[in-house]
Amino acid sequence: MPLAKALELAQEYDLDLVEVAATARPPVCKLMDYGKFKYESAMKAREARKNQAHTVIKEMKLRPKIDPHDYDTKKGHVVRFLKQGDKVKITIMFRGREQSRPELGFRLLQRLAEDVQELGFVESNPKQDGRNMIMVLGPHKKKTEAMAEAREAQAARKAGRQPQEEPKQEQNSAPAEAN
Repeated sequence: MPLAKALELAQEYDLDLVEVAATARPPVCKLMDYGKFKYESAMKAREARKNQAHTVIKEMKLRPKIDPHDYDTKKGHVVRFLKQGDKVKITIMFRGREQSRPELGFRLLQRLAEDVQELGFVESNPKQDGRNMIMVLGPHKKKTEAMAEAREAQAARKAGRQPQEEPKQEQNSAPAEAN
């Protein structure tokens, strides 16, 4: 239909004439409420961004001569990061004479990788980079899955907490009545 007639029809229905395919012959147009269309597309984009997860690389620094308790603490942090769905970059820093014994750092990294094997995998094998040795661990589950599990666990904790609070209030009121 001619452009003038299409514009007249759009005004009659209080809509906008929007060109959908400009390269087509003849060009394709559509009658729509363009403001509403823009708002709905912005809402869809916002919802998509909300569900999107950012990949974060957490870093953990170790030394070749690490105390067993310190190692356990650092390993706990690595486990927490992997459970949250984040990648972990483990750096072993060598100083002085330690630089002549890179196998100590390699063995420490291998031990850590074996300890967290059920939560993550070695994404980048240990490699020497000057005074440091670096290894990257990636989680088995994606960040979005980890976030969903955390939300479910939090909801379960909230649901579990509420019934427990009510009996406490009843117990507190019973002794008051006895007085």
